[in-house]
Amino acid sequence: MSPDTQRHVPVLKCHISKAMLIYLDICCFNRPFDDQSDLIVRLQTEAKLYVQDMIRIGSLSLIWSAIMDMENAANPDINRKVAICDWQKIGVVDVPVTRHVENIADQLVLNGVKPMDALHLACAIEAEAEYFLTTDKALLRKMAKHEHLSVVDPVDFIRVLMERQNED
Repeated sequence: MSPDTQRHVPVLKCHISKAMLIYLDICCFNRPFDDQSDLIVRLQTEAKLYVQDMIRIGSLSLIWSAIMDMENAANPDINRKVAICDWQKIGVVDVPVTRHVENIADQLVLNGVKPMDALHLACAIEAEAEYFLTTDKALLRKMAKHEHLSVVDPVDFIRVLMERQNED
């Protein structure tokens, strides 16, 4: 069974009037393919797969971008590449790289974010994502207090969803 195979899991009953827009970076998409012997990797994988299930049923809306296409195209593992590419069809927004996106990315780079990460973040900001999911520790640290975007790992994102459910 592929790590991206749909599973039957209970879904949080989030009472959100419209599906929350989220952006998952390539690190997040690749997490199920990583070595699962580390507990944190396994937890992030389970959380990411849970998020996928919520996207599939429409409780969350996925943002895709031209940067996702570009970075995924460079993936040497054909199985990963195909599994990740399939998510483009599920995305409700597909962000092109425009001069405005590049300007946002340039500002993020000036603040110490790596160029490719900055482009992903800029696409998420341009699409008005509520959350950006990543498993990249350095990126999580750098973006911890960003004013326009909440950058979290998949496990923390599940916590956010559970807190919202408890508030309803």
